[in-house]
Amino acid sequence: MAMLPQEIIRKKRDGDRLDPAEIAGFIAGVTDGSVSEGQAAAFAMAVWFSGMNRDECVALTLAMRDSGETLDWSDLARPIVDKHSTGGVGDNVSLMLAPIVAACGAAVPMISGRGLGHTGGTLDKLESIPGYDIQPSPELFRRVADEVGCAIIGQTADLAPADKRLYAIRDVTATVDSVPLITASILSKKLAAGLRSLVLDVKLGNGSFMTDPAETEVLARSLVEVANGAGVRTSALITDMNEPLADAAGNALEIENCLAYLRGEKAGTRLDQVVMALAAEMLVAAGIAAHEAEAMARRVLGSGEAMERFGLMVHRLGGPADFVDRPGAYLAKAPAILAVPAGRHGYLTSCKTRELGMAVIELGGGRIRPDDRIDHRVGLTGLRPLGTKVEKGEPIAFVHAADQSQAEAIAKRVVTLYAIADEEPARRPVIVSKLRAG
Repeated sequence: MAMLPQEIIRKKRDGDRLDPAEIAGFIAGVTDGSVSEGQAAAFAMAVWFSGMNRDECVALTLAMRDSGETLDWSDLARPIVDKHSTGGVGDNVSLMLAPIVAACGAAVPMISGRGLGHTGGTLDKLESIPGYDIQPSPELFRRVADEVGCAIIGQTADLAPADKRLYAIRDVTATVDSVPLITASILSKKLAAGLRSLVLDVKLGNGSFMTDPAETEVLARSLVEVANGAGVRTSALITDMNEPLADAAGNALEIENCLAYLRGEKAGTRLDQVVMALAAEMLVAAGIAAHEAEAMARRVLGSGEAMERFGLMVHRLGGPADFVDRPGAYLAKAPAILAVPAGRHGYLTSCKTRELGMAVIELGGGRIRPDDRIDHRVGLTGLRPLGTKVEKGEPIAFVHAADQSQAEAIAKRVVTLYAIADEEPARRPVIVSKLRAG
C-alpha cells in the first residue's frame, strides 16, 4: 500500500531518510495533481529544514526527470554533452560554447531558459535574431543537433513537468534556496534532455545568486555528486561574477558580442578564459580530447569553424541564412546611445554587478512581470573591466536606450555603480575552482 503524502512529509520533517519509492511516489502525485499544493509546499519546507543526503537527492532528481518525456539520443554518432550556468550579468557563454564544442565533434542539444531576476536569459538573446525559433518541432531539434552539432532551444512542457509545478510552489513559499531542491530542479531538466555528460558553471559574487564562497561550493559539490550518482559524467567550475563577464549586457548587444568573440576579437578577456575552460571540460567529459582539449577549441575558433556552426544553427532554426555575415541588417539598434563618463581619474576597483543587471531590466531588456515584452535593442556596452585605469570623463560604459531621457537617467545611475580609487586593485581570478566527483 502506498504511503500517504502526509506521512512522507512527516518523515522528512522529523529528519528521517526517505527511500526512493517514497520520493518517486510523492513526485508522481505532484505531477498528476493527487498531491495538493499545500502538501507540495509542506514537503518543500520539510526538505528546506531537514535537507537530503546524496542518495535522496539522486532519487528526487530521477523522479522529477521521469515525470515527463525524456529524450533519447542513442542514434546519434556524436557524444552528447551540455553545460548549465547558474546565471549572471553579461554571461553569454552558451552562445559561443555550443558551436565551439560542436565544431570539435560533440552534439550539444542545449535546452536553455529566459532571464531570471537580474540575470539575462539565453532564449531572450536568441529571440533578438529575426525568425529564430526557440520552440522547434522535436524532429527539427533532433535533426539540427545531429547535422549541425548544436541546437539551443527552450524547455518544452513535456520535460520534467514536476519541476515546473514544484518550482512555482517554492517561489511563493521561501524555499527556493534549498540546495537539494535547487540541485534536483537543475539536474532533472538536464537529465530529461538525454545527456551523457554535463559541465556546470556555478557563479560566485555580487552579480550571482550565490555570494558566499562556502555556500557556493556546497551547491557545486551537490550538483556534481548527484549528477554523477544519476549516471551523467559531470564536473563544475566555480567562476567569478563580481563584474559582468562580457563587456556587454542586453539581448541583441550580447548577440553582437557573441559574433565578435567568434571572429576572434575577445582573446585574452575574462569571457575568453571562461569559454575556453568550459569548452575544455566539455570535450574531456565527452571523451573527445584530453590534455589537448583547449588547443582543439582554440583551433576551431581561429579557423572560423565555430562561427560557421553558429550561422548554420541560426539558419536551420529559422533565422537569416546570412546572419553572421550581415548582423547589422537584422539586429535592431537602440535610438539613443550615451556614454557613461568616469567621475574621476584612477582605477576601476569594484562594481555593483547585480545593479548593472537591474539597470538593463529597467531599460526594458528584461522582465519585471512574466508577461512583459522585452526591448531587445537596449542594454550596456563598452563595460570596462575592473583594474582598468581611466581618466575623468573617459567612457566606462555606453547606455543603449529607447530614448534620450531614459539613456541619461540610466547613465547617471551606472556611474554610481563603479568605485574608482588611486591604487590599482589586485586582479581576481575568473576561474575560482574546479570540482569533479569523488
